[in-house]
Amino acid sequence: MENFAVKIKNLFKKDIMLSVSLVAAIISLFITPPSKELLHDINWRTLATLFMLLSVLEGFKSENIFEPLLKMTGKFSSLKSLTVFFVFCVFFSSMFVTNDVSLIIFVPLTIIMFRKAGQEKFILPVLTFENIAAIRGSLLMPFGSPQNLFLYAQSGISTPDFILMMLPLWIFSAFLLLVFISVLYGRKIHRCTQINTDYMYSNCEADSLGEAACKTNKSDCSSTEKTHRGRKIMYITLFVIVVASIVTRTQFYPAVLALVFITLLIGDRKILIKTDYVLLLTFLCFFTFSSSICRHPAISVFLEKSVAGHEYLWSILLSQIISNVPASIVLYPFSTDLRALLYGLDSAGLCSIIGSLASVINLRLYIREYPGKAFAFIKTFTWISLAFFAVVVLPQLWLIIHHQNI
Repeated sequence: MENFAVKIKNLFKKDIMLSVSLVAAIISLFITPPSKELLHDINWRTLATLFMLLSVLEGFKSENIFEPLLKMTGKFSSLKSLTVFFVFCVFFSSMFVTNDVSLIIFVPLTIIMFRKAGQEKFILPVLTFENIAAIRGSLLMPFGSPQNLFLYAQSGISTPDFILMMLPLWIFSAFLLLVFISVLYGRKIHRCTQINTDYMYSNCEADSLGEAACKTNKSDCSSTEKTHRGRKIMYITLFVIVVASIVTRTQFYPAVLALVFITLLIGDRKILIKTDYVLLLTFLCFFTFSSSICRHPAISVFLEKSVAGHEYLWSILLSQIISNVPASIVLYPFSTDLRALLYGLDSAGLCSIIGSLASVINLRLYIREYPGKAFAFIKTFTWISLAFFAVVVLPQLWLIIHHQNI
């Protein structure tokens, strides 16, 4: 029992957002006592969808579905080309596998590659570019980030309209990332780096028999490879089904949830253990917080008067206090301009670490490799991201005003 208590304590120490969300939920329940209406207000569909995405994408990582893409890293001969490759892998993949999962896939490999190249001094700015790429690349798709997923589900906007609304930001961000990368290296853009990545990839690497056993027992290795191939097909199929359920907004999502759960239970039950339930619990706490706050008459009246017409500013500023995901949950009921709300929420992560859960995850990945270097990460992240934010904030505001005047 004592060990369990210690584990729980360490969990809340490690995950700051979970601690913040739980405290916020508990305080909000004193403001507005729990009721049946509160349970009804919680967006269970978003939680179910998030569970399916997290579980299936955990399978993507487990089965190394991105391995062919990662093997390409050994073909680049300059730091600039290597950086562009990693940054835009994050940029494009984040649209489909969510921004946090994209960072989890590519950040560790980035650190390994730059270490092998003897260029560790570039790791921090490159990771910051990847962070920006995750935030700005994911904004194009409704399921690219948790806040997009929530607002897409709540608003009823069509998928084509959503993509068209976000497309100008996405294109401009891609161009701006290339400019920032060029500025980073300056005259060093052609500096060569030769890295042998063969040691990082082996078809039998995940095999419980080990590499030696694969060499001595080819039939067992072949059997294992067939199992992995079958699981890859299973995860890709499940991913297509989940995305289809999101885009079509099917009312049969409980059936889709059951299908995903049963398939994983039979096909690869260990994934159900590895799924990020901490993030799901964090979301549940923030849903509880927002529902309680919105049901309090005085707070509700204040937000109703303050938010409408000022969604862009509110979303950016509130995200610096409670992060953009809970900010979306709190602000949406009082918002009248979906575009302004989305533009602000999908830019808030550029202002500070707290602004986006993806940034917190990136920091966690970095300090796992470089303990005690959190301040160095935050310093580099802040000045580069703020510079990026300074360039995009006014054009986005112009787009919002222009659209309102049409």
